[in-house]
Amino acid sequence: MKKISQSDLKKIFKRELQFLLDGISNISNPYHFFSLSTIYNNKTTSRTIVLRNIEKKPLSIYFNADYRSPKVKQLLSNPNCSILFYDNKRKTQLRADCNAIINYNNSISKKIWKSTPLQSRKCYMGNYKPSDLLKEWNPNIPLKYLKKDPEKKDSESGYTNFTVIQLTINDLDILELHHDGHIRFKLDSSKKINFIAP
Repeated sequence: MKKISQSDLKKIFKRELQFLLDGISNISNPYHFFSLSTIYNNKTTSRTIVLRNIEKKPLSIYFNADYRSPKVKQLLSNPNCSILFYDNKRKTQLRADCNAIINYNNSISKKIWKSTPLQSRKCYMGNYKPSDLLKEWNPNIPLKYLKKDPEKKDSESGYTNFTVIQLTINDLDILELHHDGHIRFKLDSSKKINFIAP
């Protein structure tokens, strides 16, 4: 019978942090994308998000968003949310309860915007709010930039709609699936690690 110690759990946690860090820029890493669930009017909504950055202290996940989008409105109304990562190859799941901080038109959003590629900037230059109902298909980016990057000067108009979301992790639940017994544990905000029944 295998034995799992607190020391083993700490090693797993450190390993998963490294996978998350790699997922920031490695699109082939399953952690490059994750699910975000929010609550609004007593309804839960989930969507796929692109991981943009990680901070270790406090443990936080960052992503970019259009300030006009429903998810931003929902997080402004209720900053409590949950996130979910899953690596099918390694059979590992990360799930966390978080608090959202909306960085809009501040030093953090300005810093990230400056390093945002022109190709990505045009995603924030659309006339329509994300999730608006349309009578017909519209790419919601300036038509003259459909097949090319916007001029830098033009791209600055997108900053009005740009925001950086910081998700501070309160509790992190890590699950590894194994044929001879799953491993599951939780890391709380005080960094205390507890075994959890799978």
